[in-house]
Amino acid sequence: MQKGENMSLKKHYLKTKPVCKLTFRVSKAAANSASRISVVGGFNNWSITETPMRPLKSGEFTVTVDLETSKTYEFRYILDGIRWKNDWEADRYVPSSFEDCENSVVDID
Repeated sequence: MQKGENMSLKKHYLKTKPVCKLTFRVSKAAANSASRISVVGGFNNWSITETPMRPLKSGEFTVTVDLETSKTYEFRYILDGIRWKNDWEADRYVPSSFEDCENSVVDID
């Protein structure tokens, strides 16, 4: 990861439901000129089309998803449908069972 290639995960827990609104954000530098980015993970059955991120005028991408609490979710980003990236702000990483790489992990308490 180079300077400015940061990503972020922001967790907002609802007081009235066992739900966490998780906001994924990819910086302009980390997007690396991608025209589209999706978040792909266990929460969307690893669909590359189900959770597209919204491009911002700043060049960043963002999306917020509702996740059930007391669970752990593996995920990755896919840029332009072909390049995979991990989130370096993830809670941790685990080996992927699909290929020789690691998945990002977010723990939702």
